[in-house]
Amino acid sequence: MRLNSNYMKKLFVIVFLFVFFSGCDDKLNILPYQNIDQSQALSTEKDVLVTLIGAYDGIQSVLVYGGDIMVLNEVIGNSEDILFTGTFAGLSDAWRLEMAATNGPATTMWNQAYNVINRCNNVLSALDKVKSSVTTQDRVEGEALFIRGAMYFELARLYAKTWDDGDNTTNLGVPLVLQPTKSITGEDFRARNSVAEVYRQVIADLTRAESLLPASNTIYATKNAATAILSRVKLQQGATGSTAAQITALQEAGDAANRVIQSGTNSLATTFPSLWFTFINNAGNSPSEYIFSLKVTAQDGANQLNTFFGTNAGPGTAGRSDCKITSAHIDKYEAGDIRKSFFVVVGGRNYTRKHLDRFGNVPIVRMAEMYLTRAEANFRLGTSVGDTPLNDLNRIRTRSGLANLPSIANESVISNERYLELAFEGNRIHDIKRTRGSQSGTAWNSPKLIFPIPQREMDTNNKLIQNSGY
Repeated sequence: MRLNSNYMKKLFVIVFLFVFFSGCDDKLNILPYQNIDQSQALSTEKDVLVTLIGAYDGIQSVLVYGGDIMVLNEVIGNSEDILFTGTFAGLSDAWRLEMAATNGPATTMWNQAYNVINRCNNVLSALDKVKSSVTTQDRVEGEALFIRGAMYFELARLYAKTWDDGDNTTNLGVPLVLQPTKSITGEDFRARNSVAEVYRQVIADLTRAESLLPASNTIYATKNAATAILSRVKLQQGATGSTAAQITALQEAGDAANRVIQSGTNSLATTFPSLWFTFINNAGNSPSEYIFSLKVTAQDGANQLNTFFGTNAGPGTAGRSDCKITSAHIDKYEAGDIRKSFFVVVGGRNYTRKHLDRFGNVPIVRMAEMYLTRAEANFRLGTSVGDTPLNDLNRIRTRSGLANLPSIANESVISNERYLELAFEGNRIHDIKRTRGSQSGTAWNSPKLIFPIPQREMDTNNKLIQNSGY
């Protein structure tokens, strides 16, 4: 999915005006939108569609999929790959592992994610108003479930212990709110559900979304988008693959990745550089490899990956130059690897070329990840669903200008390829947690790698329990 924020906001306004003006018999007796009674708020199909557009607009916010989620996932405790020199205290504290419960990004991401979830809940509560066709109702439900499931997955990964770090049924996740919040009273305050309960809801949302969404859906969520995120969830649950439940999850992760690959809807780009500079070199169009992405234009939208990882390196480029890439990271690429040269030196410092484009689209998940997930699942399970692990791994290596490997010596070969291919796209910390590694010397299960529950939420809701260390 390639989400055009400018287009959607314009459409939101058009539909909003149509609903609330053309739908009134008395043109002079129009209630202000903020004062419309709840009983009237979602009374027609058009109202539901407007609200769904609002949910999409919500995930475009820089506070979530507009980039902050991916930026924070990359910088938290990562001095091995990144030298953070920015003046934003919240990001600097995350990089130094000195976050407090008042951390700005941790607070705003939480608030925006729940804001989006509430919009989805409003849509899901009024599906009976979508009467134009069963196909339309299914699509609307699928899109709302996809967005809600994705947001809860991000919340669980950021604000709770990772899957199987102790007892999932007692480890605290995040509060599950599955009905619209129409007004705030004491009854609306929720305790944190368990990690197991949150994951169960995420899987239910994404699984149903996959069954309802179409293969193509213009700028909106597609079947492959739901399947790809579901593959991520299952891979996180696969962890070390040492228990029956983890083995099953690993199988399901590989199967989901294989469904995306076999669908033929998205395809691996032929060259690595063609994945980037979507505005500068590609007229704002995302490559087919982008399964789910947010579009940024000169008129609307923002890309926080560009803001913090970008720098001024020529026409069309921009950024704060906050995230400098260490030589230690670049040295990890093999000689001849195209990705090793995909950095630019400005002022004596290295910056990734991935996010230089000022108006570059924000990639959330792409096909290379699906091939690497399928390769990892098949290798660890001794299977060859869809293809052999070696063939999938060599697809990624060949595109990077590297020679094919004759065999895969061990699992670390695949995990290292994943690390290099997906660098600075928001995946590293979660791969470290599920493979039980370390982030720049900090153990995968350190409380410092978990975000605090925002202090103002703790102050307001006495049912919440804070994470360890805050």
